[in-house]
Amino acid sequence: MSFPGEFLSEEQFTCSICLDIFTNPVSTPCGHSFCSSCISSYWEGQGKTCFCPLCKESFRKRPDLHVNHTLKEITEQFKRMAETTVSVPKTATDSAPNPFSAPKPGAQQRPVELPKGLFQEMRTRMQRSSSTSSSSEPVASGDPQSFPNVKMPRRNFSMTAAGSNGPQCPKHGYSLELLCKTDQMCICAVCAESEHYGHTVTEAKREMNIRKSQLRILEVELQGLITVRERKIEEIQTSLAEIQVNAEREKAGTISMFAELMKSVEKSQAELLEVVEMGQRAAELRSQAFIRELQTEISDLKNRCSTINQLTQSQDHLTFFKTFSAHTSLPVMKSWTEMALTPDPTAGVVLRNVSQMVEEVRQGLRRLSEICLHPSTERSLEVYQQSVWRAPGFPMDVTLDRDSAHPRLIISEDGKQVQCSDRYQNVADTLERFDRVVCVLGRQGINSGCHYWEVLVGDKTDWDLGIAGRSINRKGKIAANPANGFWFLSLRDKQDYVFRTEPSTPIIVNPKPQRISINVDYERGQLSFYNADTKTLIFTYTDSFSETLYPFFSPCTNKSGKNEAPLIICPPFLADPSWLE
Repeated sequence: MSFPGEFLSEEQFTCSICLDIFTNPVSTPCGHSFCSSCISSYWEGQGKTCFCPLCKESFRKRPDLHVNHTLKEITEQFKRMAETTVSVPKTATDSAPNPFSAPKPGAQQRPVELPKGLFQEMRTRMQRSSSTSSSSEPVASGDPQSFPNVKMPRRNFSMTAAGSNGPQCPKHGYSLELLCKTDQMCICAVCAESEHYGHTVTEAKREMNIRKSQLRILEVELQGLITVRERKIEEIQTSLAEIQVNAEREKAGTISMFAELMKSVEKSQAELLEVVEMGQRAAELRSQAFIRELQTEISDLKNRCSTINQLTQSQDHLTFFKTFSAHTSLPVMKSWTEMALTPDPTAGVVLRNVSQMVEEVRQGLRRLSEICLHPSTERSLEVYQQSVWRAPGFPMDVTLDRDSAHPRLIISEDGKQVQCSDRYQNVADTLERFDRVVCVLGRQGINSGCHYWEVLVGDKTDWDLGIAGRSINRKGKIAANPANGFWFLSLRDKQDYVFRTEPSTPIIVNPKPQRISINVDYERGQLSFYNADTKTLIFTYTDSFSETLYPFFSPCTNKSGKNEAPLIICPPFLADPSWLE
């Protein structure tokens, strides 16, 4: 059948990003089509969540786009139809034929035959309402002989004569109603076929409306940046309030502890209070600096929004295109996503150390009385020295992290017990979750100090206990050794104890422990395992720690019911730290 031009136009085959004919068109889930390279470039830097440039529908996961071969075939056919449109032989002053321009007097166009069924496919996918498509205007009446050395317009653009409203072309007297996209300047219809022949030319107001739409999209994105920064200010202010409350609590606790000591420690009290206050002042100074910087960026963004808003309201396309290029992209600014007001590294340390010192002094004084009553007992002196100078770790209240647990693991409501089932639980497959090894991490992290916790293993035949780094691999087969961020002790077949190195280090444990105590000294890079029943050391491994560590647990598979008992984390108040080395 013949090509019905009233139904199809170049806009129907134009990518709304590059404003050119489709190249390898792809379609988004919302139904809009773009060039493959254009939409890929547009989505670069948007992270996991992407949105459609036209309707702004967001996709939580970046869609896997494939070339729309039907649309590609239609587009290629459309290009070939444009190339095969034949007119009456042209003279030396005629311009090249254009399938989108109105036919010249005397010109005859040869209808182009479409493959069977192709036009119906084109109409089904591409037909638009004639009211929304840009209609071509008739060529202005005028004698083409008045411009004997100028080629008439190839496209069906109107030519408004001199004297009409709007700026006029100083050379030809017609209105400057076109935009040369190659030279980025407004021209008349005659200029398009003379000085700007072969350039990309479009209607100026239509192009201005397109670019206004781009500016509106940019304005929305700028408003989003402003909102993110305003929320960050609220977050910083909330964090500052919490830090101030905690600082006041530490100060009050420290004063209470120092009130129980002799006057000789008053100087130390003042010094420690100064440390807390310095941390508070440092947090205030950091928060003020962050807020000032955010407010400056917000002011700049608001000014830019105001400028863009004025530009979108402009009706003068000459002024519009002179200033348009300066406002087509987002400003380069700091990313505040990972920025947060964190507590001072010494937060909580002062009060803990004071509490520990008071308790040690009390114990020392009690033992000192015993030594004074039995001065000849050297053992009593040794016990006194050990009790004063030993610094046991702090009992850690560990709970299990459900988001990291393998799907077969069942965790109790209080997060203190874990056992392996025969079935997979219906849980989300997140990046934090182990998907092959039946293990789980604790929620509490360790990045300083000495800490310990106890686990009831009972008569289980197999288990793994220890620590793991934050950046460990949690998917697929895991190479469990210190080089890959895993430090743990394993039991296999009721009696085989090994520490997971490469190769594994066998350990003789006698008697078999019912409770295991795990002790971590972060600064010394030391991990120790104890038999909590007999208070004897099982194994110590020394390494260097550089990232946050998390307690590691694996109840192992239940082996047809032989190993179905859970691992149980003991409450911290049941642990006795006095025997830890």
